[in-house]
Amino acid sequence: MTTESTTGLHPEPQGTDLAAKLNWLRAGVLGANDGIVSVAAVVVGVAGVTTNNGPILAAGMAALVGGAISMALGEYVSVSSQRDSQRHLIAKERQELQEQPAEEFAELVGLYQRKGLSRSLATQVAEELTAKDALRAHLDIELGIDPDEIVSPWHAAIASAISFLCGAVLPMVAILLLPEAIRVPITFAVVLLALAVTGAVGAWIGGGSRTRASVRVILGGALALATTFALGSLLGTTGIA
Repeated sequence: MTTESTTGLHPEPQGTDLAAKLNWLRAGVLGANDGIVSVAAVVVGVAGVTTNNGPILAAGMAALVGGAISMALGEYVSVSSQRDSQRHLIAKERQELQEQPAEEFAELVGLYQRKGLSRSLATQVAEELTAKDALRAHLDIELGIDPDEIVSPWHAAIASAISFLCGAVLPMVAILLLPEAIRVPITFAVVLLALAVTGAVGAWIGGGSRTRASVRVILGGALALATTFALGSLLGTTGIA
């Protein structure tokens, strides 16, 4: 009978696995936040120029599609670089283990001693881990890399694009479905409320203050919306646009 079945406890995610999941979740929240702000700023700005739904829809769709592609491309390039770096480090460590196993073993013992183990215990741990999987042991203690968790640029790109689209849909729906007389102020309110939620969620993931995080994103979003609406209104009243 396993420990889990006798105690009724469930294993908790540990180490890099938990960190990776939190990073993915944080990236999703930030992507949604970007989608909300960028598309809302565009549609509110155009609404300051014209009350016709056609130009607002066209500009909003352009911002939505272009923003999602830009987010996905940026995430793909960034994560590809990270993956290439991880692969290079893994290959380098594998080569070092093949060419100088004694030196690498001594290094492993020394690293465990720095963690607080006695030399005898550090040697025992290094021996057992080396016998099981020397490469994994070195990658873990030296570089904090799990060879089974190499990041995928395609997964990152798709997740980024989807989170951006999810955020971008909100201001699009609000500005297009609401009556002309109230759609701008209601869109402002809806967008700022959504930003407060994303700010609080991001702070919860990072362990920070939800109130401060929400206030920061609300102020930033309000500034973006007010600026683009004022600019659109100015262009509309002067006849430039």
